[in-house]
Amino acid sequence: MTTSKKFTCLILATVPLAAGLGVGADDAKAQPCIVRAADMPAKVKLAAEEIRRYVYLRTGALLPVVQAPGGAGATIVLEIGKSLDAQQYRLKTAGTTLTLSGGSDLAVLYGAYALAEKLGVRFYLHGDVVPDARIPFALPQLDETCQPLFAVRGVNPWGCHPYGMDAWSADDYKTVFTQLAKMRMNFLGVHCYPEGPPYAAEPTVWLGLPGDFDATGQVKSGYPSHYFSALANGFGQAFRAKETGKYNFGGAGLFERDDWAPPVMAGYCPVPTTPEGSNEVFNRMAGQLHDAFSFARRLGVRTCLGTEAPLTIPGAVQERLKAQGRNPADPAAVREVYEGTFRRIMASHPLDYYWLWTPESWTWEGNKPAQYEATIADIKLAHEALRNVGAPFKLATSGWVLGPAHDRAAFDHDLPKDIPMSAISRAVGHTEVDPAFGRIAGREKWAIPWLESDGHQGLAGLQLYAGRMRRDAADAAAYGCTGLMGLHWRTEILAPNVSALALAAWDQSWYPNANGGPARDWTMDGKTANYPDARITGTNDEVLYRSCCYDMTDGKMKVPNGRYKVTLKFCEPHFKASGERVFDVKLQGTTVMENLDILAKVGQFAALDFSFDGIAVTDGWLQVGFVARQSLPCISAIAVAGPGFVRKINCGGPAYQDYLAGEPRPPRERSLPCDDFYADWAQASFGPEAADPIARIFTELDGKVPLATADGCPVGPLDPDATPWATVATRFTFVDAMEKLRPAVRGAGNLDRFDYWLNTFLYYRSLAQVRCALGAKAAPEEITRLWSDTYRYLLASVNTPGTLAAVVTLENHPGWGDLIARQASQPWLKEHQGAPRLIVTTVRSVVEKDEALTLTVIALDQQPMKSVVLKWRPLGRGAWRQQEMTHVARAIHRATLPPAAESLEYHIQAGTASGAQLVWPATAPEMNQTVVVTGP
Repeated sequence: MTTSKKFTCLILATVPLAAGLGVGADDAKAQPCIVRAADMPAKVKLAAEEIRRYVYLRTGALLPVVQAPGGAGATIVLEIGKSLDAQQYRLKTAGTTLTLSGGSDLAVLYGAYALAEKLGVRFYLHGDVVPDARIPFALPQLDETCQPLFAVRGVNPWGCHPYGMDAWSADDYKTVFTQLAKMRMNFLGVHCYPEGPPYAAEPTVWLGLPGDFDATGQVKSGYPSHYFSALANGFGQAFRAKETGKYNFGGAGLFERDDWAPPVMAGYCPVPTTPEGSNEVFNRMAGQLHDAFSFARRLGVRTCLGTEAPLTIPGAVQERLKAQGRNPADPAAVREVYEGTFRRIMASHPLDYYWLWTPESWTWEGNKPAQYEATIADIKLAHEALRNVGAPFKLATSGWVLGPAHDRAAFDHDLPKDIPMSAISRAVGHTEVDPAFGRIAGREKWAIPWLESDGHQGLAGLQLYAGRMRRDAADAAAYGCTGLMGLHWRTEILAPNVSALALAAWDQSWYPNANGGPARDWTMDGKTANYPDARITGTNDEVLYRSCCYDMTDGKMKVPNGRYKVTLKFCEPHFKASGERVFDVKLQGTTVMENLDILAKVGQFAALDFSFDGIAVTDGWLQVGFVARQSLPCISAIAVAGPGFVRKINCGGPAYQDYLAGEPRPPRERSLPCDDFYADWAQASFGPEAADPIARIFTELDGKVPLATADGCPVGPLDPDATPWATVATRFTFVDAMEKLRPAVRGAGNLDRFDYWLNTFLYYRSLAQVRCALGAKAAPEEITRLWSDTYRYLLASVNTPGTLAAVVTLENHPGWGDLIARQASQPWLKEHQGAPRLIVTTVRSVVEKDEALTLTVIALDQQPMKSVVLKWRPLGRGAWRQQEMTHVARAIHRATLPPAAESLEYHIQAGTASGAQLVWPATAPEMNQTVVVTGP
């Protein structure tokens, strides 16, 4: 990033519109406007519309977009600057003109969204936050140039559970693509599970032979595949089928169909049972990807799909190969399946990357050398296939680990340099970004931290990790990563996490030392083990061999430049058979021992020493490296001696004779400070009146949210908790603190956002209270009351597909609804028990020219609504047009706007059976949902 002054980029240095030199919108002599040339690319035209939109939302001033300035008023000029890099933009004010320059049309669009942030707008995956209080129009005084720290920035949405992209329609994808562009991110990548346990094949990627589809990519020979639906029984061993129409406490009203599935699965749930149905699901998904990915490309967002390597060839494809007299395991057959897969993608939808994922088992069980060799061979076959078909997309690697156990950076040595390497962080994100990224050179490398975990806390849990996102982003930058993206399922509940990661991809001025502070004279990563009662043979210094460092990759010692004798001392404390622990050792980056097997040489609890003379140090640091071949490396002591210098380390143990204590590198805090982030987030989300105390609540919770459910993937069960509720309740005092702040919040939008988080907190605490009631064997009526409260809090927070999935969990997870039903009084109420609501789970804010936008609203109440009306008009002007929305099913209503010719605004009004009036969005009709049009 380059910038003309400190802290001018992003969250901390927004310049109020009322500040600086400006011209009032009500001054008849002034004509403020937005200027862009007529022949500008579509993204520049979109940038002008976006500036117009956000100036209007913040100030009420509707600026005209013109091809040349028409007077002495304030002017915002958009241009492509040839001196800037492709993703670099500049915002510079001179007199009454603010010039937005970008090194490309995409950079101009990024600059437009950065300008919107200067106006106080904030962007998240689920939508925008526009503060309630409008401000006077004035031109901000700016002089800054911004460039991203990572060339590739984005998200890795995950499927295989109800919470993720399994449920997304084309409109859901387009919503996320739009918000990615607004957050100045440019990548979305999706993993696709293959056929076989623990999940069925997903229809994201079809695998097959070149002759199995037509010229448009329509599949003629498919196989059963499916996404999650409410009728999926045992999906991932976590859910059982239950029709949504049987849901309780008003939950049934949220769902249009009993199966609750994405549109591509309609009529084929839980899984297609005929060849024609299997083909149709794949073809529908290809159509959805064509629609959504084409839209992404027009916004400058890259797309990526992928499968696991070695390739799992579906059984139906294997049978076709065998019918041709071919062996499905033959490399030529595997390459042909890759060619067929790639050709079908080329025929059916755009794509920028196809990534191959290392097997998930590598992170839990490690890998054998033969497994690594098979994976390398498979990736090379895919690379050959890519070249053979002339694919317009690139190959990339990813996985639950960066590479194999013996060397996480091994792919860098064994694969062509045009293949980017990436990986999600281990231990579902609790482990830091892999330091092995730092040993990869000459290729793209993308770090993928977890925005949320489907293990600890689970996908029904509250996961706040803004500080962790900062840590991971800082480490990724320190390791020289060229890409940064976050793995996730949900959207709105992750708003702080996603925002923190997106901002850190552009600016890390909040953390000047990304390496975590000055290095000590001696450091080594890994863990320690001690076995003080062990009898060590082959030495007179048994103490040195009764401890070790293990699971380490590198250590370094500060020494004067020169040549040294290095002695390494080993002992096998754990394994009883050779071949169980095998590793390499490096000094100064050069391998000095290969396939060291301590036990094979001397047996268990026996000393083994190696000395190396003439080790040269030229930069003041002696480097010791370890490469795991089988299990985890270990070392007991290190001694370094040279002219006038001696240093000895008892690895993992206490000081002994002339050996210093050798604890591993002290653990860092997993999170970085984020109080400044939450201060800005609360100010924008909830208004100034209560922002400071709300920010303190979130800062204190970040990375420390108490566990409400039992651990489990994807959502922990509600196992009875015998701990008294009075004790457990002390962990949730933040909920009461939040609730007390509600009277201080001002403005309909601020209050709506506040209530989302308050109800989320109440729901989360209620889960813990239900568990304590079960543990205390409370009366069935009490358990029913608590479960009704839990359901009510959840329904009060439903805004997105991810919260619909939480309702599915209440009903379809055997460790939730079933468990509660066995202990509670029956029957449960079917009617909604909370306040009436209007819910729009998918909010599009950018559409293409002539696109007819379809709006779906959930009008939730105990009784059907008397009326649900859609009102719209051109942005900022004219009379409102209106139409009654069509009742589709249950609480679902739908209407389609006319084909988009120009930017517009709309809101939805409803009348309840009891006479109450509802409106969506909460700020309407003063501030409405806006939609801008992009296109040629």
